[in-house]
Amino acid sequence: MSYLLYVAYFGGAVVILLWLRDARIFFRTGLPGYRKAAYHGVLYGALGTFGVLCAIAGNTFELLGLGIILAALYLQGRIGKEKIWKGDESTLVRLLGSAPRRAPDKK
Repeated sequence: MSYLLYVAYFGGAVVILLWLRDARIFFRTGLPGYRKAAYHGVLYGALGTFGVLCAIAGNTFELLGLGIILAALYLQGRIGKEKIWKGDESTLVRLLGSAPRRAPDKK
């Protein structure tokens, strides 16, 4: 087992965590950019998981799996999203996606 397998595990986990963060921000704010990112995150999470499975398959497929994971991360980062951060949040707040809640629509 190579050290690249651990890199693949970490990359796959990052893809899933970024998807969950986008979904959390969408549910808290209702912004359409994060809705699109959450929907696309399902596909990119599957692609990242496939990359991890390729890396597990054997030594010849480790680099292919890492390439697939990097492609998933790249595609996930290209989705346009609205700015929700004021600039004074901590890194932990941004990592967890603790965006301020949107006020409910009054009827």
